[in-house]
Amino acid sequence: MEIFFGAFTSEWEQRRAALLHEMTSGGRGASAEKEMRRRLKRLAQLGAVGGGGSGGASGGGGSASKVRGAPRAQAKPATAANRPMETRLAAVAGGSQPAVVKMASYGGGARVGAMLNYVSRGGELKVENESGRILEGREELSRMRGDWDHLFQNRAESRDIGSFSVEIAASGFASDEALHEQVRSTLTSGFGDRRYAYAIEKTGGGSATVQGLVVLRSRQGERLTGDVKAAGIIQGRYDASAAAGEAAAKFSFHGYGNGVEFGASRLRGLVDRHDDVRDDRGQSIANEKVAGDLVQKAWRGELHSRKSRDVMHVIMSARAGTAVAAFEGAVRDFLAHQFAGHRYVFAMHDPASDPKEAGEGGKRPHVHAHAIVAMKSDSGDRIETTPAVFREWRSVMAEKAREHGIEMEMTDRREFAAPPAFTRNQVRPVSREGRTEHVGTSEAAQARYDAKRGGRRTVAKSDRSRQYIIKVQESWQNIAVAGGDRQTAVYATQHKNYLESSVSTQTETSGTVIRADFDSNVRINLATLQEMVLEGQEMREMSRAEFETYEKKVETALFKLERSVSADDRADFDEIAGLARDFVNQKRELVDLYEQRKEALAEQGSEAPRSEPRDPANDEWDAAVAKHGEAVVEAGNEAMIEIEHYREGLDRIEAGEFSADRKDWMQAGLQQAMERAAQLAVQGNSYLRDVAEQDQDLRQAIDRAEKQAEVQDRQDDGRADVIKAVQTVIAERIDRLNERLSDISEDSYATRNEVSAERQFLSDMNAQLEKLGPGDVLDISRTETDHGYDEEEAASDRESGVDYVPSIERDRQEHESHIDSVAPQLEQLTAHGVTIDTDFKIAAPPSQRDFDAYMDERAKEFAEAEPDLDDTREAHELASTVDATNRLEDRLNKDKEAAQRNGETTRTDPAQQHIPRLEELEHEQMQQRERDRDDRDR
Repeated sequence: MEIFFGAFTSEWEQRRAALLHEMTSGGRGASAEKEMRRRLKRLAQLGAVGGGGSGGASGGGGSASKVRGAPRAQAKPATAANRPMETRLAAVAGGSQPAVVKMASYGGGARVGAMLNYVSRGGELKVENESGRILEGREELSRMRGDWDHLFQNRAESRDIGSFSVEIAASGFASDEALHEQVRSTLTSGFGDRRYAYAIEKTGGGSATVQGLVVLRSRQGERLTGDVKAAGIIQGRYDASAAAGEAAAKFSFHGYGNGVEFGASRLRGLVDRHDDVRDDRGQSIANEKVAGDLVQKAWRGELHSRKSRDVMHVIMSARAGTAVAAFEGAVRDFLAHQFAGHRYVFAMHDPASDPKEAGEGGKRPHVHAHAIVAMKSDSGDRIETTPAVFREWRSVMAEKAREHGIEMEMTDRREFAAPPAFTRNQVRPVSREGRTEHVGTSEAAQARYDAKRGGRRTVAKSDRSRQYIIKVQESWQNIAVAGGDRQTAVYATQHKNYLESSVSTQTETSGTVIRADFDSNVRINLATLQEMVLEGQEMREMSRAEFETYEKKVETALFKLERSVSADDRADFDEIAGLARDFVNQKRELVDLYEQRKEALAEQGSEAPRSEPRDPANDEWDAAVAKHGEAVVEAGNEAMIEIEHYREGLDRIEAGEFSADRKDWMQAGLQQAMERAAQLAVQGNSYLRDVAEQDQDLRQAIDRAEKQAEVQDRQDDGRADVIKAVQTVIAERIDRLNERLSDISEDSYATRNEVSAERQFLSDMNAQLEKLGPGDVLDISRTETDHGYDEEEAASDRESGVDYVPSIERDRQEHESHIDSVAPQLEQLTAHGVTIDTDFKIAAPPSQRDFDAYMDERAKEFAEAEPDLDDTREAHELASTVDATNRLEDRLNKDKEAAQRNGETTRTDPAQQHIPRLEELEHEQMQQRERDRDDRDR
């Protein structure tokens, strides 16, 4: 069938038609589905995931998918297949260099600026785009970022790991182990089954401060946001737990990040700052190596990390001494061929012209190029990144290099018994001088790094790779026998021996077993993945909620399959995962198109009649939406999809398809999903109440939720009554204080201040109670600045025969007195679930600059006020105040100079500590003027 896009009047209709046409008539969607089916069938037959080296296709003749970024009309030659293995290996033996094309990283749209800055060395190197235009300077690169903006999805990175602290107040502990037990009980009560690591700092009075990191996603799929809202959720769960009766605790988050790199870095920092760091199981994290292993191995599978892939960073390298101009031409042709239709830029990093010094990671001894490529083309196609595609990139790069006079060949690590490459997540750099040196983030990663850098000979173990190696050995043998060049023959013989010795060693180690007999979990996971992915072909039009649930199920199936495969079989798993996610991405595009259609129809005011046949399920959906509203139905439907997921899992366990070990987990998940749906129904979701008429289990869950809601309502009513009673008591006290204040003489300055402060405290508390909602914190804490020792005030107190008490201690005593005065009311509120903050907090004093600014501001106020004074007496008094201020400042400066001359270093009083004294002097001057004015009036 041929599609005439002109027949569609809306852009979304054209795109939808094109997408559906490709998916149903052998286009990209159908090819992805077909390829995935083929691989899953092959893997199921093997009973395991057969992997190979980094080449990804046997003999170079696999069905590698082309990069979809290229125009459809442009047919790319299958260079890997047209270049025989023996020809390639003979060229390498004769001195040709291998083609090196590395996928360095992916990035979201927000990272494009930083990536361009790195590639261009901060705008110092010229950058060339896909049309051949040279971009120079940061301004042009900044404009280019705006030109690409429409190609970015700009999806936020997932919040994977959060940094937290917990203040725990409890009585003394018999031992450190008892303290750790209490801390883990507290953290587990708040975080649930999430993984975490922590360190303890003991504070006075038997309390402790706990700092640590927590995986934000639970094993049931709930992901916390790592912010104030998440802290409130965790606090509520802890307060409702039995552990809250043993010790009061206050949770807070201080940041979050994405991926294992963030987690490993933060956990190493925690280990570096504290002597005793432990995980949620009480195991000690003794050093940075253990910290890296914990995040890389134990936590990685819990994260379900997700990053936006709007652009990719590709590096193309050549040997030192390669002609720079020729290599630049080869890179230009490679990018134009491989990424036609996509936006990209590239820059050459030549040691002769690199402005970055070697010690900073620049001036590498070999010439190389960096390219930043947009993953999505202007026509909507996305680049595929699988091992087979990477093999094709190397093949095309080699072809273009030969066209520019550079002897280069595509190679496969299996042809040289080379070890597999290490990834960015497996190492971290420790030196960038010359060739970057790394250390592994775990023992396995260190072993992989050492093998790669040491050139250790390694043979892939999969059945397919073994067959490939047999062909390689035959090719090396033919090259050695053909002779011609002694050097070529020696090189070929040497590599043939490498392969034979490696295979022999491996056979001695593993016996005659070539293909492992994997357990049933692999087959179950393969079948589950196939079912989950291909479920999408029956769901041509799904809502956003349906799609997100479907995507979650696919990712869960991929995660379980990944845990079943060995490291050597990783290549084929990556291919399958790529194809599965590509299929899901196509579904996402369809969902986006359907939403665009709904928006367009909403703008037109009504939906046009549809001529295509209606699915009964769609009719039921439309009827439910008409009755309950779209938002209500989508929320209810998502809850029911989750319930059916767990029910189906339990059915398959009963049928023997899944292991019975998962039954408890499935039942717990079903119970939680049922409770969430019941809560939605109680909160007013009428769609779920309709469903409950046919679903007895849901009906019972709703009944339980309603009873719990009634109990909670009664508790809330009691809480409201208590708050109202407390407000009445405090209002009466405020009235009495007002009466007392009117009876106190104006001359009793201290007494009036004391009463006014208490009245203000009670008024603030009542104002908060008036607005206090469920889950809110009654904050009656106080924060004051500690200005330190006041020498002048201390001297005055000594002359008066009284003990000097710093102002910060007087403030603390006043605050504690206020808290004690409302202690009975606070106990009532606490008993009815109100969280109260009564802390007295001490803030650091302002800097000298703040003091200078304060003095300048006071002087400016005096200068502005002086011309407007009509009363000479007031002008004289103001001048006296200024003089007193200046004299005090001069005396402070003289004291400071004298102390410096005498070499005094025991204590230096910061100048800002005298601000209260200055304010006190001003206040005394104002009082004196008021008394003088009163005398004149009398």
